[in-house]
Amino acid sequence: MPEESGMPQESGIVADEPVLRLLSELGETVDQTENDVRGLVVEDEDGEHIGWVSDLVVDDVQKEVHFLAVERGGLLGIGASHTYVPVEAIASVTDDAVRLAHSRDHVMAAPAYAPDLVDDRTYHQSIYHHYGYSPFRGPDYRYAAVPYVR
Repeated sequence: MPEESGMPQESGIVADEPVLRLLSELGETVDQTENDVRGLVVEDEDGEHIGWVSDLVVDDVQKEVHFLAVERGGLLGIGASHTYVPVEAIASVTDDAVRLAHSRDHVMAAPAYAPDLVDDRTYHQSIYHHYGYSPFRGPDYRYAAVPYVR
């Protein structure tokens, strides 16, 4: 059903709004190799291992990273669980790890992930609210200082 603007909607998102995609699916990379956190260990606020960054979720307009796709558990990807973590939750990044500003229990209690939710606005809002941040499509959103995609 078209919106008042005449633009069709898909999954509650107006067609000219940014669409989120996994960086691995876009065939692009981050602005500088040293800013690519994919493959790094993810730690909670106390340095406890949570998982690793399996991918980055970026928008197709501004090319900004909005979420870390974090994989945890499993063996060689089999039986692993996944979650998205907003980039605003990053406390620090070293050569070896991304440390979050949240506890392991808080990260583990985040909304469940499913592949078809990569660009679902309601899902994104639930993640931002879980972590206590303003959704990136919201009026109060301020982009976090993390790598840009080129």
